[in-house]
Amino acid sequence: MSKVAVVYWSGTGNTAAMAGAVEEGAKKRGAEVSVFGPDKFTADMVSEYDGIAFGCPAMGAEVLEESVFDPMFTDIEGSLSGKNIALFGSYGWGDGQWMRDWEDRCRTAGAKLACDSVMANNAPGEDALEECRDLGAALT
Repeated sequence: MSKVAVVYWSGTGNTAAMAGAVEEGAKKRGAEVSVFGPDKFTADMVSEYDGIAFGCPAMGAEVLEESVFDPMFTDIEGSLSGKNIALFGSYGWGDGQWMRDWEDRCRTAGAKLACDSVMANNAPGEDALEECRDLGAALT
């Protein structure tokens, strides 16, 4: 059985809904899933999981949430080399540049993106939630 972590931050509940679908998809494929807020996940924990899904909405000028999520992600970036990961999040404006920048950071860190990232414009509809389920399944 594979072990999957879902690590996310949500301000309005949109990314939380996506995280729930990611968890559901991974569990459906038989994975043992642990869900964390960014304040509970550390670089020491990365090696405990076969796959990690990271979720964060776009904030401000299309950046990751800066007070809790980005500091956590910066701390663990050096531990992601060779790790199977996937990214998801919601946005309310812009064109997804925050996600493209985030993907670049992950590739530079040597992480393996298990599937295409999932973005939802505001609240995720059923299509986005199904993509999140598929994202969770891809990490198993």
